Amino acid sequence: MPHAAAAPFPGWHATTILMVRKGPRVVIGGDGQVSMGQTVVKANARKVRRLAKGEVIAGFAGATADAFTLFERLEAKLEQYPAQLARACVELAKDWRTDRYLRRLEAMLLVADRTSGFTISGAGDVLEPEADEYGSATAIGSGGNYALAAARALLPIGLDAEEIVRRSMRIAADICVYTNMNLIVESL
Repeated sequence: MPHAAAAPFPGWHATTILMVRKGPRVVIGGDGQVSMGQTVVKANARKVRRLAKGEVIAGFAGATADAFTLFERLEAKLEQYPAQLARACVELAKDWRTDRYLRRLEAMLLVADRTSGFTISGAGDVLEPEADEYGSATAIGSGGNYALAAARALLPIGLDAEEIVRRSMRIAADICVYTNMNLIVESL
């Protein structure tokens, strides 16, 4: 009798992370929900952090342990290339794509300093969001598209970057079951 295959471990769904740049400010906001399958296992996870002595803000979506590994690697790259966020992100993406251990990490990052911001993925992507006369927005995670759509609609209105992030995350939380309203917001 053949051995029955074990059911796959249910996927962890973690998060909505949104970055908005408007005027001189950049803001990254993230919710606090971590779900396993259809169950919320944590409602107040901290997925947005300051790095590089507070000069860089970053948020993650995906596997938590994997994201912390990536935060540590990014911090090391920022020490190696101070005040060169783009270079640090590209070097991290190269390592992530080519290193056997890192290649298995399942997370994405949004990172920003005062002048630039990037989405970094394990596929080697380092993407800078497009900006128009109103600013720019980008998002990752389960509710990322909802938050992004809301932010793009709110950018032309007379709101600052932080208010856009907060309102957009509220909209995402109302629509996406993997997103809640326990927000962590960091800005530069």
